[in-house]
Amino acid sequence: MIPYGKHCLSEADIAAVVATLRSDWLTQGPAVPRFEAQLAHYCQAREGVAVNSATAALHLACLALGLGRGGRLWTSPITFVASANAALYTGASVDFVDIEPDTGLMSATALAQKLALARRDKQLPTAVMPVHYAGQSCDMRAIAELAAEYGFKIIEDASHALGGGYRGEPVGCCRYADIAVVSFHPVKMITTAEGGMALTNNADYAAAMRLHRSHGVTRDQQLMTAESEGDWYYQQIALGFNYRMSDIAAALGASQLQRLDDFVQRRRQLAAAYAHPLGELPLQPLHIHSGRDSSWHLYPVQLRLEDIGKTRKAVFDQLRARGVGVNVHYIPVHLQPYYRAVGFSRGDFPNAEEFYRRAITLPLFADLGREDQQHVIEQLALVLGR
Repeated sequence: MIPYGKHCLSEADIAAVVATLRSDWLTQGPAVPRFEAQLAHYCQAREGVAVNSATAALHLACLALGLGRGGRLWTSPITFVASANAALYTGASVDFVDIEPDTGLMSATALAQKLALARRDKQLPTAVMPVHYAGQSCDMRAIAELAAEYGFKIIEDASHALGGGYRGEPVGCCRYADIAVVSFHPVKMITTAEGGMALTNNADYAAAMRLHRSHGVTRDQQLMTAESEGDWYYQQIALGFNYRMSDIAAALGASQLQRLDDFVQRRRQLAAAYAHPLGELPLQPLHIHSGRDSSWHLYPVQLRLEDIGKTRKAVFDQLRARGVGVNVHYIPVHLQPYYRAVGFSRGDFPNAEEFYRRAITLPLFADLGREDQQHVIEQLALVLGR
């Protein structure tokens, strides 16, 4: 089975992990701040806060921006459930903004329309979380212009887009966002096994996220309510969480980061190799906007089901039976039972629902070989009757 995504480890990665295992620090040592500084430099952001998952980073970002009871987060329905769940953890409410049908990205036009209605109804969001689907950035300048007009904060869910670019700058630089979050899950561009990082240019946001990732505990005398009783002394000054990244994970991430540009270049080559042969098939690849450099975390396509004469499930099952490990990204979040129970319904976000109905994700990862990619193309053509 050729998987839709797969990690790519080297002997150097293994050696970096082994060296950390042999060191004096497995957690809360020097590897984490070193990795934070390296990735922040790569993304041209001032601060990086590493945690044990991108979900944790999204949660901390929501807390740092003041989301809580009475607050509202808007995000995309075409994402993994973590994007929306992160706001619910703070006690805030969640709503969604429909997508562009040809990209799967939050539509800035739909956002503007929804904001105008929300201002009329005095229900404006506290924060908006655009999701950089499959590796391509949303139209962040347009969203930032709306933020300036309507007064909301921006969290970029850039979990798919590390190594990508927008208007000549790296995703994660936070030119158009308060905080950006990247993921190090094994199928992402680089991996720490599990992990994520929040990037920001705001020192206060970074400090808040660092405090909350480690139980809300500090040894900083300036933050304490009383004089320290000794070198052992600490105080809990906030209700935090154990979201720390281990030194083992950070060592792997730092080693992987050295090959990030190579990984992204390879993904772009694979995406380009798909383009021509898939152009002969009854499907539509994602549209990539000018000025945006996708990192191609995923290779989703839209099936033209009316031309195929089969359901998406039939195509999916037949490809799996032929050794092609396709997947689907994503079931719209508002259709999940949990979100339907709080009031969302089918038909609320029609572009997202139609996008999901036709979506299928083809294998794409840095180690995907030419023969395996050709096998994917050939089997897809056979299943689609071409």
